This record gives sequence, structure tokens and C-alpha cells, in this order.
Amino acid sequence: MTNTAGHTEGVVGVVGAGVMGVGVTQCLVAAGYTVVTVDVDPAALAGAPRRLRDGLRLHRLLNPGAGGAPPTESPSSLVRWSDRLPDLADVSFVVECTREHVAVKEGVFRELDALCSPRTVLASCTSAIPVARLAAVTGRADRVLGMHFMNPAPLKETVEVVTAPATSAATLDRALALLAGLGKRGIVVSDAPGFVSNRILMLTINEAATVVEAGTADAAQVDDVFQSCFGHPMGPLATADLIGLDTVLDTLDVLRQHTGDSRFQPCPLLARLVTEGRTGRKGGAGFHEYRPSTTRRSPS
Repeated sequence: MTNTAGHTEGVVGVVGAGVMGVGVTQCLVAAGYTVVTVDVDPAALAGAPRRLRDGLRLHRLLNPGAGGAPPTESPSSLVRWSDRLPDLADVSFVVECTREHVAVKEGVFRELDALCSPRTVLASCTSAIPVARLAAVTGRADRVLGMHFMNPAPLKETVEVVTAPATSAATLDRALALLAGLGKRGIVVSDAPGFVSNRILMLTINEAATVVEAGTADAAQVDDVFQSCFGHPMGPLATADLIGLDTVLDTLDVLRQHTGDSRFQPCPLLARLVTEGRTGRKGGAGFHEYRPSTTRRSPS
């Protein structure tokens, strides 16, 4: 498996075939990269090829005439799907997109460190876990960094790139070059729990949920204030639904654990919605309804 001439990396690995993993895979194959995407969850892996094809089809509709893989080759054919991390042994760059749990990510990084070439860069798409903590379980801290893609990854032009104290300049250069090849710009920030984006956003979402729980306004009204008064393209609770309320809950837990700040204690309404299976867009309902033929309403 080889990549198109001119690419900065060889074969790229993606760990995770969920929403973000498939989104990152789509970005890579649309730019002509050969990718190995791994997930140990049979259900996620089974649905991933269809979700990738749907995403590529939508991208072509929204971007007629856009470049990508060679015309003789379908972008989705550039992906090898696997349920085995050892299949990433020969990749030159890995983007890890597993669930926002410290133990899960540390386990993946330990295994990747043992499997991959010493030159391979290990990047995490973590939302909040300090990159230095993940780097510490490897023997290559200089080749570990954060690449926080936003959802939906194919539609976002910027990526929050997180450098830990040990991240080398060469590693950062490789990450930025890879992003440039995807048509994206990296915004480089220093390592800290939640970095810039989620250190701020998660507090906003949590407080917005608290406002709804208190009965001050419903979710539609909260989002309307942010869109109409502040000019935000999307309100905080619609943003939470897009991210996935389960991911928001996990991220708040990580932030609370790593900062000791009680402000990150998840709002009871948020926790209840996740328990009820209302995880946002991917679940058909969250703070708003997304199921077909239903009236959009907010939880009470």
C-alpha cells in the first residue's frame, strides 16, 4: 500500500472507527492518503465503510470539482479496515480517536509504542486529556502530540494542535505538514487539561444545561440567545448534541479529575439525558430532537 507522490507521510493509521475516527479517515483518503483504520468494536467496524462512503458522497456534492484521490481510484478503496492494532506496525503516523477515557488511551499508546517504528509519530485526538500524560506511557515522548480535530472533521478547516513539553520541533513540523496536505491549518497551543477549546467550551455547555435544568429557558431559547445575540453559528446545546452528550460527559469528567475544579461536575440534566440514551444527533435526540418526522423539542 503506497501513497500518492508528494505526500509528507507514508501510510497513516487511525485508531477508532467511531464518528471522529471515520471523519479523520475521510479527510485522509479525500487527500489521497492510504489509511489503516483499526477498531476492536465489531459494530463500529461493520458500519464504518458505509459511513465513510456516505461522507465522501456528501463531500463531493458540497464540493463539486474538488481534488482528492486519483480519478482511477475510489477514495474509499484507500482504506484497510482492521480489528488488530498490530496492523499499524508499518504506518508512519497514527491519529488515535478512541473514547475519552484515560485508561483506554494509555493502553492504546503503550501498545502502539511497542508496535510501531521508532520514527512513527503518535498523535491523539483527545478532547481534554493532557498530552504529556499519554506521552509518559511511551518511550517516544518527543514524537507524541495532540491533534484535536473538531466534529465534523471533514468540514472543519482548523485543528487544535497540542504540544507537550517533550514534543519535538520535528514532530510538530510533521503534524502541521500532514494537516496542510489535508487542506487544514493547525492552531498550535500548549498542553493543559482541555487545552483552549474544551477548557472553555465544556464550562459553557455545562452552564447552559444548568440554565435549562433550572427552568430559566429551554434549550431552543438558550441556543437562540447565542446565535441571535452573539452571532454564534450554533448554540452551545446544539453544539453539545453534535459532539455527542456521552463525549461531553466523559470530557467533563476528565477535566474535573485533572483540574480538581468543581465547575466541571456534570449537570444532572446532562447525565440524565445520557442515561436515557439521548446522546445527541448520533442517537436521534439530545437537548434537541433529530429523529425523522418528529417535532423539534427541548428536554424538561
